[in-house]
Amino acid sequence: MAVSSLGLGSGVLTQDVLDKLRKADEASRITPIDLKIAAANDEKGALSVLDAKMTNLIDDVHALKTPALYDERTVNVSGTSVEMTASANSDVGAFTLDVTRLATKEIDESDSFGSDTDKIATDDGSMTLDIKDADGNVTKSYTIDYNADMTLKELKNEINKVAGDDVSASIVNVGDGDTRLFLNAVKEGENQNFSITDNDGNLSDDNGSSNGGTNLTDNMSTLQDGVNAKFTFNGQDIERESNHITDLVTGYDITLKELGSSQVSVKQNRDAIMEKIDNFVTKYNDAMKELDSLTKNSTDAKERGIFASESTITGLKRALRGAMDDIGGGVGTIYDYGFDIAKDGTLSIDKDVFNKKLDANAANVEAFFSGGDFDNGDGTTTTIEGAFSELYTKIDAYTGYSKILDNFQTDLNDRISALNDTKSSAVERLNDKYDTLQKQWGAYDALIAKLNNSANAFIQMINAQNAQNSNK
Repeated sequence: MAVSSLGLGSGVLTQDVLDKLRKADEASRITPIDLKIAAANDEKGALSVLDAKMTNLIDDVHALKTPALYDERTVNVSGTSVEMTASANSDVGAFTLDVTRLATKEIDESDSFGSDTDKIATDDGSMTLDIKDADGNVTKSYTIDYNADMTLKELKNEINKVAGDDVSASIVNVGDGDTRLFLNAVKEGENQNFSITDNDGNLSDDNGSSNGGTNLTDNMSTLQDGVNAKFTFNGQDIERESNHITDLVTGYDITLKELGSSQVSVKQNRDAIMEKIDNFVTKYNDAMKELDSLTKNSTDAKERGIFASESTITGLKRALRGAMDDIGGGVGTIYDYGFDIAKDGTLSIDKDVFNKKLDANAANVEAFFSGGDFDNGDGTTTTIEGAFSELYTKIDAYTGYSKILDNFQTDLNDRISALNDTKSSAVERLNDKYDTLQKQWGAYDALIAKLNNSANAFIQMINAQNAQNSNK
C-alpha cells in the first residue's frame, strides 16, 4: 500500500502519526548512540592533537640526549688571511695563523704560433709530458701522440684528454698572429712542475713546413713557478703544498686566502645547544598546556576537560610533570642547570646559569644530560644514563608504537566502530518495526474504509425506505 494513501480510510492512522512515533523512538534509541559517537570522535580528535604535541616533544628530547650535540663547533676568524671550519668533536682552542707565502701552480707558455689552426708537426710522433717534484725527479709521465695533420687546437684537446688530471691546457690569442699554448698545473705546490720532450723530432714551429720545432719544448717559458704555502701556526713554521689544508689539526679545514695574520678561535657551539634547549622548553610547555586543558576538573560541563576522568591521560600528565623532578641519575637535578617550573607549571631556562655550568665543566654537562661518566669532584665518577635519556624513556612509554597512547587510540577506534554497529542495528530494527506498522495500519485502514462504505450503503437503504413510506 502506498505511504501517501495511509489514513484515507480512517482519517486517524495517517503517515504523519507514524512519523511522529518514529521520531519519538529515534530520540530514545538512536540519539543517545549518536551522542556517544560524537563524544568518542571528540576524544579521538583531542587525542590526535595531544599525540602530535607529545611527538614534537619527544623529538626535541631525542635531539638533546644525543652526545653529538655537545661536539658541534663554531669558528671565529679575526683577519682575512684564512678561512676555516671545524668538524664535530674537533679540538677547542685559540691560535694565530700568519701566512707568509701562498701556494701557487706552475704556469708555462709556448713560443708563438700564427693561429690555433697551425699544424704542429711534419710527421707522426709523440712527446712526453713529465710531472716533476721539487728536486727534478719525474713522478709521473704522459705520452702525447701527434701526427702531420694535428693542429695546435687539437694538441690542446689531446693534452687535456691524456694528462688532464695534472695539467690543464688552453690557447690564448696574445696578439695579431701571435697564438700560444698555455699549460697550468692542476695542483698547487713545488712538486707539480712539468716539462715536454719531443720523442721523434717531428714537431714544427712553421705550420708543418719543417721539423725540429722547439716552440712546445725548449722554448716553453715558465710564467709562474709552483711553490708551497708557508705560514706559522702559533709561531711554528709550517709548509704545505696546497692552500687548502686538512692535516694540520684533526677536524680543522683551513684555506689560506692571502698574506697576513689571522686570529682563530674554535669553541663549543653553544648557540646550537641553546637553540635545542629552547625548542624543548617550548614543546614541553605546549604539551603540558594541552594536558592541563584536556584534564581540567570543573562542575561546569563547558569548562571540564574532555579527559578529566580518563586515567590514561591524567596519568600521562602526572608522569611528565613528575619526570622533571626525578631525572638526574642521582648526581643532581635539572634545576641545578637553570631549569625552573613556575607555579602554573610553565618550564623556563636561565641561560646564564646553564652557560656557567658549561664554563665550569662542559664534560659534566654533557654527561648529565646525554649520559656518560659524571665527575663527582672527589676523584670518583658516576656513570649515568643522562637526564634527557631518562626523560625520553618515560615519554616513549606513552608515545612509542603500540605504547599507551597508541593503544588508547586503538580502543577509541574500536569503541566508535562498535557504536556505529550498534546504531546500524538499532536503525535496522526501527526500519523493520515501522515497515510492519505501516503494513498493519494500511490493512486496518482498508478494513475501516470497507466498514465505512458498508455503513454508508446501509444508511442510504434506510433513508430510501423512509422516503417511500412518507410518500404513501
